[in-house]
Amino acid sequence: MTGRPDGLEGEPNGERGDGPRVVALGGGHGLYASLSALRRVTTELTAVVTVADDGGSSGRLRRELGVVPPGDLRMALAALCGDDEWGRTWSEVVQHRFRSEGELHGHAVGNLLIVALWEKLGDTVAGLDWLGRLLGAHGRVLPMCSVPLDIVAEVELDGEVSTVRGQVACALTPGRVRAVSLVPEEPPACPEAVRAVLDADWVVFGPGSWFTSVLPHLKVPELAEALHATRARRLVTLNLAPQPGETDDFSPQQHLEVLRRHAPALEIDVVLADRGVVEEREELEKAVTELGGELVLADVAAPDGSPRHDPRRLASVLEEIFRKKR
Repeated sequence: MTGRPDGLEGEPNGERGDGPRVVALGGGHGLYASLSALRRVTTELTAVVTVADDGGSSGRLRRELGVVPPGDLRMALAALCGDDEWGRTWSEVVQHRFRSEGELHGHAVGNLLIVALWEKLGDTVAGLDWLGRLLGAHGRVLPMCSVPLDIVAEVELDGEVSTVRGQVACALTPGRVRAVSLVPEEPPACPEAVRAVLDADWVVFGPGSWFTSVLPHLKVPELAEALHATRARRLVTLNLAPQPGETDDFSPQQHLEVLRRHAPALEIDVVLADRGVVEEREELEKAVTELGGELVLADVAAPDGSPRHDPRRLASVLEEIFRKKR
């Protein structure tokens, strides 16, 4: 069986929902934060997720079964769950990890559900759609690629450059990441992800691990081509703090400089940053201008001072940007 569940093939009943069509790119906790905000702004939401994780439960399932790593896909689905009892319960269930002395230890329930659906349906996208339907997800989750990927990073330490392979190695190897590439070099993009980008009104990059969650989308040829060709406006949400092991000591503008190096022809319409973390506004504005965009500073960080975005604050600012830029 490879068909989609009823109502999940294209637009439900051929009609659009409320709000702009938004595609959010990334993976892990950064994409979780973005989706937790965006689902409050629009019902026309698609997450396009990196598939290069090689650690933990995802890495084990990937090595044992040869599947696309499900962890970041699971987190995206959890982020799209609603705030009602059904949504909160299922979000907690799919994120739950077993604690045992046996082989189940460390596995996330959602990872096992996703892989079970893939084996049952024989279709990666259909499996994610079915689980999203069960969860009542406020949006759709798609892999950026139809095959598992490895990230290869150039890491500089004390003037010496080395090459490391694998997402976990990229995060843990001492030094500063200079550039990333993918293995295989020209992986096949998920066709539904390409279509979502081309049909979007807005494409949102970040926040998240810059080299291992955000930039890899630009290394998938068909997806990169769509990101350049789409008529959608493009928005970058900057991180609240450097990512240990990836962007140590990076300023907000350095994140944009790295983005420009990886995609010189990509124009950005809006860069959103928390005003509390911007120390050199003129330098950041210069970097934004070089990308062709406008800088928006707002209070989007959690009020407790932790380096995480507050979903409601971020949603409010994104809604205002989308409304003004229509």
